[in-house]
Amino acid sequence: MKPKYIFVTGGVISSLGKGLAAASLGALLEARGLNVGLQKLDPYLNVDPGTMSPFQHGEVFVTDDGAETDLDLGHYERFTHTRLTRHSNYTSGKIYDKVIAKERRGDYLGGTVQVIPHITNEIKSSIRHWAGNIDVAIVEIGGTVGDIESQPFLEAIRQFRYDIGPKNVLYIHLTLVPYIKTAGELKTKPTQHSVKELRQIGIQPDIILCRADRELSKEIKDKISLFCNTDSDAVFTARDVDSIYECPLALHEEGVDDKVVSLLNIWTGAPRLEPWHEIVRKIKAPAGKVTIGVVGKYIALTESYKSLNEALTHGGIANDVEVKLEYIDAEEIEGLNDEVLLEQFGNIDGFLIPGGFGTRGVEGKIVAAGFARRKKIPLFGICLGMQLMVVEFARNQAGLSDANSSEFAAVTENPVFGLLKEWKSADGKQTFTQDESSDKGGTMRLGANPCCLTKGSFAWRAYAEKSEISERHRHRYEFNNDYRETLEEHGLKITGTHRHHDLVEIIEIDDHPWYLGCQFHPEFTSKPMRPHPLFVAFIAAAKKSQSL
Repeated sequence: MKPKYIFVTGGVISSLGKGLAAASLGALLEARGLNVGLQKLDPYLNVDPGTMSPFQHGEVFVTDDGAETDLDLGHYERFTHTRLTRHSNYTSGKIYDKVIAKERRGDYLGGTVQVIPHITNEIKSSIRHWAGNIDVAIVEIGGTVGDIESQPFLEAIRQFRYDIGPKNVLYIHLTLVPYIKTAGELKTKPTQHSVKELRQIGIQPDIILCRADRELSKEIKDKISLFCNTDSDAVFTARDVDSIYECPLALHEEGVDDKVVSLLNIWTGAPRLEPWHEIVRKIKAPAGKVTIGVVGKYIALTESYKSLNEALTHGGIANDVEVKLEYIDAEEIEGLNDEVLLEQFGNIDGFLIPGGFGTRGVEGKIVAAGFARRKKIPLFGICLGMQLMVVEFARNQAGLSDANSSEFAAVTENPVFGLLKEWKSADGKQTFTQDESSDKGGTMRLGANPCCLTKGSFAWRAYAEKSEISERHRHRYEFNNDYRETLEEHGLKITGTHRHHDLVEIIEIDDHPWYLGCQFHPEFTSKPMRPHPLFVAFIAAAKKSQSL
């Protein structure tokens, strides 16, 4: 069976929720027994989002094969069973790079290279190559209709229907229906103009999802149908919900998945949505609550920690508690002593120090790590968070007062973390090298790497006593093994190491309720129905600390 294709576009404004709509639709089709794949096409010229600030583009999601991708791929993996790869996310930069490489190689010898057909053909090839033999391929087009950057992608998906036949392609357009409070009315004009833009380039949406803060009446839907030339039973409300995990249920209640399988001429039984109902029940009616302090520097934009926030929620689901997040600006706590911190954060049940890059906020994260260590508050450090836990321990427990990472102090007598100069790809087939002058894009230890666990450790117990695990990485600096013996003598426990290389992956200490730092990013593989073991254990420790 050849794949059926669903293309999801958006209009009026960005951040309407195309990624969540695509992920939710994927979850609904999966619940009907279909094999689903998801892909994101981004119009920006960066080859990938790896060098972009989180303030620009939110979180960078990492796949098993080491691709730095758009954060929407995190939604895709959390909502479905699909395992994404580097072919699940293409940008304009990546597409143009491939076309220019072909031109230099002589593949177009004698011809003029143009947007049509060369760029559009490359886009279509990238979609087909990725889709393979899955039942339904859901492809989200980033940006909004009308953006000059997205025009080649929209032209490519317009051609797709003619390439493989109208019964195999479905266009879904997500748009905004705002409620104007002063007028007391929902306004359909933004949707009308958005669909008009789409139709001008030759795409007629088969389904319109209307993002609104309330249900749309039949009269509103009929009006949109009339002016947008779409069947009235193909106009649906994509209403605001309390939790993103209600989205599949909300779309199902509207009848979106029924319409999709009907238009694509796919026969399935009714979806099995009991697991989604159970997830929503646990989120809405938990038995308790824990408060987690997230000590970061990107707290002004919570999209920067999207996977992290969701993984904490998943840990709460597993422990039947609501996880309340309190964002703490790392820069604002630099230099504060334990008494002041206790006064400000006495309500915190556990601290989490996330990853990041650059010097800003580093000393504040070190302060938080020391405070949680001394006051026996559950502490979880991820990537940079783990590195700064080691720096704090080295300074205050091992007597290395100037300990630091060479990322933050080029000249230091005690660089407990240093630049990773040589490493292998996630599949072990390629060897990479770099120094301080190397390009920043893609020059990190990326993707899934194997890790061996120490029996009896926090990590070993969290992972159900497994001796080996595999987790995704995204970092440029590594634990300096020259300091391993010294730090271990003073009580630092190395409880996770790379299977093939002598690289430190997990650190812990004894005589603490839960103190663990990991070099990898466990949040990338956490799902609501399969919470990551470390987040489950961390939230359990925070819950237990309330009774101490």
